[in-house]
Amino acid sequence: MRRPTLYLTLVAQNPTDMPAPKQKTAKKASTTESRLAKLGLNTDMDLVLHLPLRYEDETRLISIRDATLRGGEQAQVEGLVTKCEIAYKPRRQLLVTIADESGELLLRFMNFYGSQVKQLSVGIRVRARGELKHGFFGPEMVHPAYKVIHQGAALPASLTPVYPSAEGLSQPALRRAIEDAMNRIDWRDTLPPSLVDRMRLTHFETAVRLLHHPPQQVDECALADRSHPAWVRMKFDELLAQQLSLKRAQRSRRSKGASALPVAGALCDALLAMLPFSLTGAQQRVLQDIRSDLRQAYPMQRLLQGDVGSGKTVVAALAATQAIDSGFQAALMAPTEILADQHFRKIAAWIEPLGVTVVWLTGSLKKKDKLATQALIGSGQAQLVIGTHALLQDAVQFSKLGLVIVDEQHRFGVGQRLTLRNKGDTDALPHQLMMSATPIPRTLAMTYYADLEVSVIDELPPGRSPIVTRCIDQSRRDEVIERIHVAAFEGRQVYWVCPLIEESEALQLQTATDTHAMLVDALPNLHVGLVHGRLKTVEKQKMMDAFSTGQIHVLVATTVIEVGVDVPNASLMVIEHAERFGLSQLHQLRGRVGRGANAAACLLLYQGPLGGVARQRLMTMRATTDGFEIARKDLEIRGPGEFLGARQSGQAMLRFADLETDQWLVDQARDVAHSLLQATSDDSAATVEAHLARWLGRREEFLKV
Repeated sequence: MRRPTLYLTLVAQNPTDMPAPKQKTAKKASTTESRLAKLGLNTDMDLVLHLPLRYEDETRLISIRDATLRGGEQAQVEGLVTKCEIAYKPRRQLLVTIADESGELLLRFMNFYGSQVKQLSVGIRVRARGELKHGFFGPEMVHPAYKVIHQGAALPASLTPVYPSAEGLSQPALRRAIEDAMNRIDWRDTLPPSLVDRMRLTHFETAVRLLHHPPQQVDECALADRSHPAWVRMKFDELLAQQLSLKRAQRSRRSKGASALPVAGALCDALLAMLPFSLTGAQQRVLQDIRSDLRQAYPMQRLLQGDVGSGKTVVAALAATQAIDSGFQAALMAPTEILADQHFRKIAAWIEPLGVTVVWLTGSLKKKDKLATQALIGSGQAQLVIGTHALLQDAVQFSKLGLVIVDEQHRFGVGQRLTLRNKGDTDALPHQLMMSATPIPRTLAMTYYADLEVSVIDELPPGRSPIVTRCIDQSRRDEVIERIHVAAFEGRQVYWVCPLIEESEALQLQTATDTHAMLVDALPNLHVGLVHGRLKTVEKQKMMDAFSTGQIHVLVATTVIEVGVDVPNASLMVIEHAERFGLSQLHQLRGRVGRGANAAACLLLYQGPLGGVARQRLMTMRATTDGFEIARKDLEIRGPGEFLGARQSGQAMLRFADLETDQWLVDQARDVAHSLLQATSDDSAATVEAHLARWLGRREEFLKV
């Protein structure tokens, strides 16, 4: 046995033969880095600005007896382990009893590792923190946070931060990484002292250190609601970085050339003359904004927003005629074939009789037709191109693209909008008009669209019927079917919208196919159609045409009819499981009715009991048809991240500021950003660069579209 022992000793003493521990350490570090990267924490400054979600107070200890008297509150106690055992009834669990001079407390762990049994053996001193409850066998804490300590161990001097984390990344590991980063970064303030003093801001280092290590005497309420001066500094800095980036992106775009489209001439006049209606005052106002932009030699970047049915399509058509009048092509891209088809039919009916060549391009076109259309686009013969994502294909090349119109722009990713914009002349960007039927609250527009010009059509065309909205329990379905029967015999048409195409075990909802079968059976003397996203394009269009021409009385549909569908005779909409839809989607769906002279109604069928958020949504829909008020409530319920969708491309633009409570800071950040960018001094330019580098780093590129 002596030889192997000597051999092992010699191997252990040879440094070249001892890589294993180092490899293990490196692997562990690499794993931690990859987990940090999942949180977007790639640099020291990323870590330092990864601020706590909340705090735990580990600065105070109370006796077990006092904790027991309080009951139901968070408390931290300390004691010696007097008993440690694994129980198997009613389920496997670890039961640890600790005691101090005042009494005993049970710590109950439903999920535990074998190592914890040894770690919490009898005689070990433990500090435990959690909510104390009164169990069957006396006072207990279930899954408390705990530390094994020695007697007399000092309590923390500051509150313990709890950070947003990822799977496999513990709070202690995060705290160590952040602490290490804080020892390495450059703490110099990016803002000039004069600005910090004038705005009475906390200095950057002071604010950050306080938020990571709040002292015992800190105002915990101010920390929790983020009104503490340290939080105000963080929110201001974040908002300033965003405003600087967006405004600078706007300035950068304006420095690039675009072909001026100066002629709103014969074609524009002819279109206005042949329209069977007059433009509203709001339409005329936004059209003048767009015309003025198109005459400039830098690219227009304008967001046109208006409520459902406010008349954005005709404004887009008039903008396209200005491009065509000026000798350029225009392109209109929509997110779905149904919406693109609606645009094509409507706009082509207006301007093809005026001698304009309008072409249609979608993925479902046959190869022969697609190639023919691409040839027309490339030669410049196609003056207006309307389509879906198919416009983004490499094979689609424009001869002289002057204007890009993107409908429902929030449904397209940043890269997709860039691709279409870059299909123009490489030396001159096309002008860009983005449209949205989801009104954006003023606060949100100022914050997230600070780089865009925003026009609002805040007036509906005359003759639109008011829509009455009712919330109806699913148990009254028979009454709803009878109402459909009456409406159909009065010559009106009905939509019935369902959230799913086919049965799902996860969501036991009434499906479109089942509903269609049920209505066919319940309404034998009516024609009931079915349309959903899985139908072939030809079948889908055939069904929509039959509904548009009145051959179908009731159309059962999924949300493919959410936008763009315009059937004036449809005056009743039933939305199945309305509690499952978002506010914006409910409003879009409701906008499909009330487009004719008949009184319109929307029935929101719901399955009780309703949760708090679902109840809020349905009450809002019942209370108002104002898209801007609905958008405000939607923002309140969902927050800006989900509300904006593709604008953020999966990254939070604001982590700390709250648009409901921090509007005053948005205003100040916007003014400071304007002043810094207007100033011509080297100091101002350096301030802008340093601030953007600290707060955005590589994310600045993402804000530029």
